[in-house]
Amino acid sequence: MKKAMLALADGWVFEGTSFGAEGETTGEVVFNTSMTGYQEILTDPSYKGQIVTMTYPQIGNYGTNDEDVESSRPWVEGFIVKEYLDFPSNWRSKRSLHTYLIEKKIVGIQGIDTRALTRHTRDVGAQPGVISTTDLDPLSLVAKAKALPRMNGLDLAQHVTCKKPYSWSEGTWDLVTGYGRKTSSRYRVVAYDYGIKRNILRLLTDAGCDVTVVPATMPAEEVLAMNPDGVFLSNGPGDPEPCTYAIENIKKLLGKKPIFGICLGQQLLGLALGGKTYKLKFGHRGGNQPIMDLMTRKVEIAAENHGFSVDLESVKDKVVMTHQNLNDKTCEGIQHKTLPAFSVQYHPESSPGPHDSRYLFQRFVDMMEKEKRKI
Repeated sequence: MKKAMLALADGWVFEGTSFGAEGETTGEVVFNTSMTGYQEILTDPSYKGQIVTMTYPQIGNYGTNDEDVESSRPWVEGFIVKEYLDFPSNWRSKRSLHTYLIEKKIVGIQGIDTRALTRHTRDVGAQPGVISTTDLDPLSLVAKAKALPRMNGLDLAQHVTCKKPYSWSEGTWDLVTGYGRKTSSRYRVVAYDYGIKRNILRLLTDAGCDVTVVPATMPAEEVLAMNPDGVFLSNGPGDPEPCTYAIENIKKLLGKKPIFGICLGQQLLGLALGGKTYKLKFGHRGGNQPIMDLMTRKVEIAAENHGFSVDLESVKDKVVMTHQNLNDKTCEGIQHKTLPAFSVQYHPESSPGPHDSRYLFQRFVDMMEKEKRKI
């Protein structure tokens, strides 16, 4: 196998072997604690600008298929694993992960100490890094990593959003029939695409919504002209603060239509309410995060993928915190005190991850129904 190197901006260098595409790639190095779901992780637009480290030691053992994708293509900048397994065993597998990464031009490295890398990232924070199979000079790679921009201040939503509006009708996957199709819809929802995952759209469809996905920059006036029953604010990559177009649009929508946000959608809602956001040291990424629903006091095991968070103190006069991360006590959900608007920081649509939090889509439907009855 061809030699490969990973270098971080603080001077740490790891030597391993190449898998996937050869070449050189850059991005913010982060870690994900999920045991499975690497194909969904690779295709999650929220990972735009990032190199993902899988903490689970063996990756690739069930291959890849044509169905378990969250967007039209992978968005990760690079992929890091401890041990890549090139003998996939799964009845749905169409190709190996190695072949998939080559097809999608994603550079990977295996055979490094991912435990040491994860512990270092946890201690010093996420930082820029470089994976290369072409430049194997540690000093050169570290210099490249140091020259990379930090995630703070980067608007990446515009890089992953759709170019024009489109309708969505696919439901969630079933073992017998595959992905379902909607039969009837009671609610019209406009979903802002800041990097939206397909399973969000599938669950909205399952909940009885006729979904129209629109670009991140579509003016609020055009959304209101569509007369939806509710507006959804999607997940997405990068720093929320530079997304001023989205923040201004949300301000115009507040109080006029019910709003539900996930991940970046929560951060943008917080900013639209006059709040602040801040960057977490290393973020939350994985399908095994403990979240408490403060409204019911139930604990959910949930999927997360974010590096920024809403500063609750900056919006506590307007919202109540509905969910909290039990590891570090950060805010995982907010609800406006008077307006029909709520959001969560984590990913109730999972994919990958447990299904504990999918009730939130019904909560959105209930909110839309309540507002419809007022008319």
